[in-house]
Amino acid sequence: FPFPYTPYRIQEQFMEALYGALEAGRVGIFESPTGTGKSLSLICGALSWLRDWEEKRRQEQARLLALGAVGQDGLTPQQARPGSADTAGEPDWVTAFVQKKEERDMVNRLKEEQIRRKKQEDYLEKIRHNVQLKYAAKRKRCEEDEAKRLLQLSKEALSQGAGEGVLDQLDHNEEELILAEYESDDEKKVVSGLEEDDDDLEEEHVTKIYYCSRTHSQLSQFVREVQKSPFGKDTRLVSLGSRQNLCVNEEVRRLGALQLINDRCMEMQKNKHEKKSDENEGKKRCASRTVCPFYSYEQMQFLRDEVLVEVKDIEQLVSLGRETKACAYYGSRFAIPAAQLVVLPYQMLLHEPTRIAAGIKLKDQVVIIDEAHNLIDTITCIHSVEVSGSQLCCAHSQLSQYMERYRKRLKAKNLMYMKQILYLLEQFVAMLGGNVNQNPGCQAVSQTGTVLKSINDFLFQSRIDNINLFKVQRYCKKSLISRKLFGFVERYGGSASAVKTNKENQKLAGLQNFLLSLQQGSDKEGDPPVEAEHDQLRTASPLMQIEGFLSALTNANQDGRVILNKQGTVGQSSLKFLLLNPAVHFAKVVEECRAVIIAGGTMQPVADFREQLLCCAGVDPARIVEFSCGHVIPPENILPIILCSGPSNQQLEFTYQTRDLPQMMDETGRILCNLCNVIPGGVVCFFPSYEYEKQVYGHWEKTGLLSRLAAKKKIFQEPKKANQVEHVLVEYAKCIKRCSQTGGHMTGALLLSVVGGKMSEGINFSDDLGRCVIMVGMPYPNIKSPELQEKMTWLDKTMPRAAGQTPSRVLMENLCMKAVNQSIGRAIRHQKDFASILLLDHRYARPAIFNKLPQWIRERTQVKPAFGSAFAELRKVRTRILCPA
Repeated sequence: FPFPYTPYRIQEQFMEALYGALEAGRVGIFESPTGTGKSLSLICGALSWLRDWEEKRRQEQARLLALGAVGQDGLTPQQARPGSADTAGEPDWVTAFVQKKEERDMVNRLKEEQIRRKKQEDYLEKIRHNVQLKYAAKRKRCEEDEAKRLLQLSKEALSQGAGEGVLDQLDHNEEELILAEYESDDEKKVVSGLEEDDDDLEEEHVTKIYYCSRTHSQLSQFVREVQKSPFGKDTRLVSLGSRQNLCVNEEVRRLGALQLINDRCMEMQKNKHEKKSDENEGKKRCASRTVCPFYSYEQMQFLRDEVLVEVKDIEQLVSLGRETKACAYYGSRFAIPAAQLVVLPYQMLLHEPTRIAAGIKLKDQVVIIDEAHNLIDTITCIHSVEVSGSQLCCAHSQLSQYMERYRKRLKAKNLMYMKQILYLLEQFVAMLGGNVNQNPGCQAVSQTGTVLKSINDFLFQSRIDNINLFKVQRYCKKSLISRKLFGFVERYGGSASAVKTNKENQKLAGLQNFLLSLQQGSDKEGDPPVEAEHDQLRTASPLMQIEGFLSALTNANQDGRVILNKQGTVGQSSLKFLLLNPAVHFAKVVEECRAVIIAGGTMQPVADFREQLLCCAGVDPARIVEFSCGHVIPPENILPIILCSGPSNQQLEFTYQTRDLPQMMDETGRILCNLCNVIPGGVVCFFPSYEYEKQVYGHWEKTGLLSRLAAKKKIFQEPKKANQVEHVLVEYAKCIKRCSQTGGHMTGALLLSVVGGKMSEGINFSDDLGRCVIMVGMPYPNIKSPELQEKMTWLDKTMPRAAGQTPSRVLMENLCMKAVNQSIGRAIRHQKDFASILLLDHRYARPAIFNKLPQWIRERTQVKPAFGSAFAELRKVRTRILCPA
């Protein structure tokens, strides 16, 4: 395998296993601990297979073409067989003729494919080496820009003094808020703009590898690894992303929220197509509709070629888009058919509508899903949607006032669908125990709590089973009604509303106050990527979120549930669609692909992936292959200890019943005090939840244990807000560095973190930042969660028992151990790193739990019944740190 340096033995094993899985068309679960060069192994192993496969295919084609040439001169191999009448009783000469024609067609097809591929490769090679071509395209763009600028100046000079026209224009600005006539329920194909050339554009998709990961930063890191690898120069790679990441139109980017950017972009394209058809029909429209200057086929073709010639990450792609004045979002999609490696976020691959919209074809391709330890949760989250009472009431208010204002201008079909949407919103709010015409923040809910319903029960009980949700959903999508509503609220939700009559003024002032009251009465919702974005979404067009909920209801099968979450007020209450069986959405991926590789640093316990995801998706167990490799660090560089009791012989068992006892919290404090005395540098201590961490911290403050700890290490706490994490980490690192340089009684810092929080994933505590990682108790999920209870009930009904345990019990243990493995894997990040890992709970020693630790940690773990012997081992590590060999 080509590699940028001499690979470790485990990297060679990883690449061999990966190559074998791709060659045999398997579904592989691959585990390679962080710090073992997993990304490079994936790149070199997968691209080596792709290179060999392409070479084999070329040779096979050449062989068939040669055979074809021989066949045209004389007999084909099939004709040479002893003749016999066909099953249908056809004479030999008919069969021979048909066979010959089929072979001729195949040879011609292969020839065409060969010519096309050669043409494309030559063209890309030409671009790669011909600088003049690049400059010619750049000069042409500059000339066009200058011509446009001069034309604009001329128009401005001519229009000076035309005051009436300006006033007229202001009135017409409102035109684009009005919904266009909605012609039919049947989807029409718009034939205009780029779509006219779609048949010519339809390129054949070459065999490729789709690599996906969770975040854009992880994807950029992967692309940089490709650039450094031996394949960096001649691999055709394209990075895909959302409009939020790739849009180069500043006016659209400023909208901030992803849904608003998507809708604005779609509307600008629609304007472009309408403008073309208007020009064709010779119409003159009064209202000027904005079109995107970056959505130009020629410019995007140029961007596509540049992308295929040289490996670029998302940031470089956006810079190229700005430089070439081409849309990076659509330009990158044009590059998919010819690309060999497509790098994309989870959402784009795992969500079928997004996948189809992006032009991704999985048939006979290879998919690698990296950082896949949370794959099951990710698929569940992608297909689960929550809408709050505030959003429902707000959407109803906005839509009612929009309809009232433009009633005379709207066609009957529009009014019919809008009334249906208003009815749906009324019924949804009624299900939460509220009235849509009253402020949701002031309506108290009589019976609080959480209720789960099947989709059918929900539709019947909310009395909406007589409405065709498919048609309503299609109407929302086609008419862009949520975008129009956003424009309406943007115009009249602000203080400077230019409205004619007093009556309307009162109405719109009412809307403004209503929106304000919603903004203040904050509602409970899912975790958005950015808090500001959520505010914008909630106050802008809540109908966008509700469309997602309708979409989930229409795509649901028996594996979906609706959760009615009734809190203090209607505004705080919510409706949530929950997906119980993520395998239904993953099935299509594994069916269509040649091979699927699920990889991660910590994949244990893998039973979840095998049973809940792959077997439920209909994958033959014989097709599944598992690979787990050790770590590159020497055995003595890691000291994992399961500690069964503390310094005062108190047994360590942090169950919900015992963990709140003062003696348990005291014992935890004593263990930390002892460790902080002997371990220099950083100590990271994980608690099962924010609440428990807060409780223990408060208890230590009262008993004076906290001041004893603070005398040895400066104490930091993980913040709940994501935007404060960076600051805490920087201060934590500075403190450790300062202590190691100055010496003195302070030996470093202690970071109190939370399992499943911001610090337990994606953050590296390498070297002095994490010389010891402590896990307090076992972080089982909250058994009282209605969502978890429903999932457990569903698993017990649909899955077989494993090793005498119910599937629900296995799920609880697996969720707990996945979280533990993610957290403790934070400490060892490279070959020369070393750390100790302390698991504080005697239950970790039970075989069922112990076997779910990662293999490389499990092999080196010591179970210590008493604190004394464990402390002696930790003192040896201290000696090693202070006196390195």
